[in-house]
Amino acid sequence: MKKTLAVAALMSVAFAGAAQARDQIRIVGSSTVFPFATAVAEEFGKTTSFKTPVIESTGSGGGLKLFCAGVGEQHPDITNASRRIKKSEVETCAKNGISEVTEVKVGYDGIVLSNSNEAPEIDLTKEQIFLALAKTVPSKDGKSLVDNFYSTWSEIDPSLPDVKIEVLGPPPTSGTRDAFTELVLEEACDAFPAIAALKDSNKDQHKAVCAGVREDGAYVEAGENDNLIVQKLEANHDALGIFGFSFLDQNGDKLQGSKIEGVSPTFEAISAGDYPVSRSLYFYVKNAHVGTIPGMKEYLAEFTSDKAFGDEGYLADRGLIPMDAAEREAVRNAAMNLSPLSM
Repeated sequence: MKKTLAVAALMSVAFAGAAQARDQIRIVGSSTVFPFATAVAEEFGKTTSFKTPVIESTGSGGGLKLFCAGVGEQHPDITNASRRIKKSEVETCAKNGISEVTEVKVGYDGIVLSNSNEAPEIDLTKEQIFLALAKTVPSKDGKSLVDNFYSTWSEIDPSLPDVKIEVLGPPPTSGTRDAFTELVLEEACDAFPAIAALKDSNKDQHKAVCAGVREDGAYVEAGENDNLIVQKLEANHDALGIFGFSFLDQNGDKLQGSKIEGVSPTFEAISAGDYPVSRSLYFYVKNAHVGTIPGMKEYLAEFTSDKAFGDEGYLADRGLIPMDAAEREAVRNAAMNLSPLSM
């Protein structure tokens, strides 16, 4: 522990001397949080004397890897994440001299399955989504597990469209992929007795089956660029895409959200907790950079202001589902006090 603190102290001193090399906040991370962070950065650049932050969409996992690599002007100051930071990532940060990180919860978001609004609207259960996308599924008689053999939606359920299963979605580095796996695939898998039985007999296999996504072309990894998925759905009316609600909200003239468990992905349904696939959004601040990279405290103040992430804030206009007033106040206080993350 003493050695880690000594390393952190030396890195901070070295950083303080070199910080003049960068006078702009550098942000990496989630493609879902990217449009919200961009809106805040633009407002921050217009209304303060500081330069507009540079933001790079790397995915949640990729952003946390960059963020946790070390202290110093060559490393990012903030990383956006569409899932909570993992304990292993906190440990990596600490190992690399990042002793204090502040967690800032942004609000809520829904994960949608969307298609062209010129295609029929589809209503899916989590179990049907699992059968469409899982790498391993129950056999026809339900007694064993086999490689996924479903090629059309109607093979899963005759009420679904008789079209090829083709779903464009995020890669494993994405927080959206992590959240989709947890909230849809892992929740649905135990509805099938052959999979549920593995919980007692082989926990590792159970976890792999519940989280495994097929690799035979039915699920297409579309990178970290959600706008690219939107473009592909416009071109292919049979395909579905997975991304955050905000992208559906911003492209409502082209796309529609599929119902899940009979509930449409609307602002009101997600806010009320009725839509079954929703998650929290975050960003993480490297406390050692505050006071050295210009404008970081002011950026935090802008992002956590009611005019930004409040009920009537400009981020709600872009599809963010706001927290209630009491939670926003608690988040704001933690951010402005740079309260260190504890897990």
